[in-house]
Amino acid sequence: MTIDRAVLVLAGSMVLLSAALAWLVSPYWLLLTAFVGANLLQSAFTGFCPAAVIFRKLGLKPGAAFCCQPAPR
Repeated sequence: MTIDRAVLVLAGSMVLLSAALAWLVSPYWLLLTAFVGANLLQSAFTGFCPAAVIFRKLGLKPGAAFCCQPAPR
């Protein structure tokens, strides 16, 4: 698994978990969904993703989004 896919799995899991907890426990859990969405947006514009840093330290290989080389034009 690459860092790209791991980030997508983590984000998707957090959104689904947040939706389930909002439905079963409290609507305040939707704040977690908002946080995940905001983090995805900021990482799209800045290229910095805290989860990607953690996954890299865990030894996952970078994919296309988190590769060290710039994308071809």
